[in-house]
Amino acid sequence: MIQNFKELDKEYVANTYGRFDLLIERGKGSLVYDETGKEYIDLSTGIAVNTFGVCDDGVKNAVLAQLDKVQHTSNLYYSEPCILLAQTLCERTGAKKVFFGNSGAEANECAIKVARKWADDKKGFGHSKIITLQNSFHGRTVTTLSATGQDVFHQHFHPFTGGFVHVAVGDLAAVETEMKTGEVAAVFVELVQGEGGVMPLEKEFVQGLVSLCEKYDALFMVDEVQTGNGRSGALYAYQKFGVTPDVVTTAKGLGGGLPLGATLLFEKVQGVLDVGSHGSTFGGNPVACAAALSVLSRIDDVLLKEVEEKSELIFSSLSGAKGVKSVSGMGLMIGVETEKPVGEVLAACMEKGILPIKAKNKLRLLPALNIEKELLEKALNVLKECL
Repeated sequence: MIQNFKELDKEYVANTYGRFDLLIERGKGSLVYDETGKEYIDLSTGIAVNTFGVCDDGVKNAVLAQLDKVQHTSNLYYSEPCILLAQTLCERTGAKKVFFGNSGAEANECAIKVARKWADDKKGFGHSKIITLQNSFHGRTVTTLSATGQDVFHQHFHPFTGGFVHVAVGDLAAVETEMKTGEVAAVFVELVQGEGGVMPLEKEFVQGLVSLCEKYDALFMVDEVQTGNGRSGALYAYQKFGVTPDVVTTAKGLGGGLPLGATLLFEKVQGVLDVGSHGSTFGGNPVACAAALSVLSRIDDVLLKEVEEKSELIFSSLSGAKGVKSVSGMGLMIGVETEKPVGEVLAACMEKGILPIKAKNKLRLLPALNIEKELLEKALNVLKECL
């Protein structure tokens, strides 16, 4: 039967994914099981989505309670979970307004629209340029692919959206050269480049970007689609860099497994989006927002301290280990550069019952924030065998 499912997938699902030969049938917490009952320790969490693992009771109960009320209502009406989630995000970050979508790409599209409308409202036509970084990744829509600073993504779908400039990480001089044209609306960065190999930016560089944005009256925007919601060891990674952005985008772990994206608008841009300027049919869905409220309610100082401790455990365990070239990342978003081909390591890991994924030529570890320490240690021992 399971082989039939795999054949049906190939026949009926668009073949855009290089799937592993694994069907995850069920799970609980950081353990998942295939159709034969084989157990795996999940170190990927649906690419940083299942914040508290699989079938989490808190998320499940919040979702079920909301399903007993209403599963969807359009944004033509008020929705209590949507309002409460926006309030929570604002109170915990200092943002003033929130726009909800369904994904990280949508959150980033919204941020790009906010930047360009802000610049157009304030400066007039011709100030729409957005600076992003080489090696960045901002999504798979045509515009977020255009914002992405990797040539490999700039194929097949021409013409791409104009108005984006990709500068090298660390090159403040290049950023200022662009700023001096007077055409820049915003700088938009990931603080840890996830798809680019799990590479954190230097704090000094980030603070330099903020200073340039202030000097030349441009917005500073942060893509926290993957780093957000506790994954970095802070609620949002920018809080570890001593900066306050004008716009923050997030998704993935926010909904705890349900599709939800958010664009947080801080003081400078809080009034940019007016009636009719943007919208979403499913954005702010009450079930997804109920899940997110459960997730955020549990990301407190105690949990974040545990995230940092588990991060230190991973770094200390793998740094210098046989078969490891380097370890990078932040919190529970970690990249491991391997001596063996990464595909070979991934196959060995799956055979031995652990499930990391990859980012470029690295293993990527994205365990649940609440993974048990003993389970994490077990997974690391197996991983070192595979390395």
